[in-house]
Amino acid sequence: MKIRLLSPECLKPRNKKHNIRLLLHVRKNGFQGLKMDEISKIMDISRATLYKYFSTKEDIITFIVSSFVEYIHEIIEDSDSNQVFVQRFQQTFEQTILLKEYITDIFLRELENSYPENYERLKEAMKQREDQELAFYDDGIKEGFFNKIDGRLIIMQDEILSNILDVKYLMENHLTVYQVLFDYYNLKKFQLFKPDKIKMIDDNLMIPRIEHMAQKISKNLY
Repeated sequence: MKIRLLSPECLKPRNKKHNIRLLLHVRKNGFQGLKMDEISKIMDISRATLYKYFSTKEDIITFIVSSFVEYIHEIIEDSDSNQVFVQRFQQTFEQTILLKEYITDIFLRELENSYPENYERLKEAMKQREDQELAFYDDGIKEGFFNKIDGRLIIMQDEILSNILDVKYLMENHLTVYQVLFDYYNLKKFQLFKPDKIKMIDDNLMIPRIEHMAQKISKNLY
């Protein structure tokens, strides 16, 4: 599953490239000091084109937040309670990595300070997704697939990703992004699933997805 940004007509047919350029800048550097002229340069479009569809920086931030909220709602709607627990686990893992990669702490902090209404919208969507994830863990325990672990601890554990997927940390510990993601996947797998259920998990299905995410994250880091 991929993060997709909504696309105003002005940015077609190359909207994805323009959007991604802005998203990558914002996720790493925040947006506090950005001005409209700088945004047009980052997106590689003219000022006239930018102002034709976005009057202010707030409009652009709202656009980005709406994209995230729509993506999270798609996750919630796509999740099938009848889906087998192994598939749901692997899907949830991939979604978590993508959300952590793009909705960064610096973006959330600046959003809360500068645009609290948009922050609350995004926070509410993330809370809905978290509630769904907790329900999934509870169902897995009731059905005898998962160990009796508080799902809130599993979710809180995901916060370490921001520290691990850091250039300095990776270099100091001689790690690759792929190693980190694959090891973290295994950590969560053995934490959650009971020993007699582990054999049901086909890691070969996840390897290409982890490789793809690792390539994307590495490109963003370096």
